Amino acid sequence: MDIYARLKELNLTLPEPPPSGGIYKPVRQIGNCLYVSGQGPTKAGVPVITGKAGAERTVEEVQEAARMCVLNGLSVLHNYLGDLNKIKGLVKILAFVQSAPGFNLQPKVIDGASALLRDIWGEAGVGARSAIGVNELPGNITAEIEFIFEV
Repeated sequence: MDIYARLKELNLTLPEPPPSGGIYKPVRQIGNCLYVSGQGPTKAGVPVITGKAGAERTVEEVQEAARMCVLNGLSVLHNYLGDLNKIKGLVKILAFVQSAPGFNLQPKVIDGASALLRDIWGEAGVGARSAIGVNELPGNITAEIEFIFEV
């Protein structure tokens, strides 16, 4: 399966890779694993979906934020690899959700990211996962996700 053809079938386009927000590598490869630094729901590095889940943002809005995190992550990977078809599958995602007190649906909102990765890669896009509620995220973004992929 060609990943770019699959993205087109899903009516998805990769954004430009977000600019670096500090001193780190967007992708670090160790052996056959690619560690992708945390990605947020941004366009050209500007936060698009901000605020706390369960207060300023609905579950559906945070699911959309999670999907944006995935697309930014894939953009960074494409920039690093030159070809997303080199990816065998997802190993793990670690997701942070900026949450209002009492909000505990972090796994449900991160299903937005997990469903998109499954839609792209099939079962190879389903990996281990953690979804954690946090008080604040950089730039007031609603979600941030880091990824580990196998090549």
